[in-house]
Amino acid sequence: MFADVGVLELVTLVILALVLFGPDKLPEAIRTVSAFIRKFREFSESAKQEVRTGLGPEFEDFEFEDLDPRAFVRKHVLDGDGLGLDGVRDALDPRPELNEAVDAVRDAADAEPVSPRKDGGGAAVGRPPVDPDAT
Repeated sequence: MFADVGVLELVTLVILALVLFGPDKLPEAIRTVSAFIRKFREFSESAKQEVRTGLGPEFEDFEFEDLDPRAFVRKHVLDGDGLGLDGVRDALDPRPELNEAVDAVRDAADAEPVSPRKDGGGAAVGRPPVDPDAT
């Protein structure tokens, strides 16, 4: 919670607390704040437990930290189930499907003979004529 508080910030907070409360009321203020923090933690843990029991037995191992998107990605994509970044990249890569489509079009073009129409038109046999009224 206070991992990013440096020594200089901590000394500044102590000096500020001494100035605001004085040396005689400072221990009482520290006890009050610590009691408040303790009650808040108890309330938080009881709320988490109520949510877990409300979700049912299949969510007993549910951790609220998993709702953080960074933790979710780290747990389920980067570290979990053998599906790493390479697996996700391969699953989302459209190149194999595009190559199959290109091959299918080439095979269809190779199989279809192209010859001029009997009526002298420029369109090849097998392709429908263009209807100017439809466009």
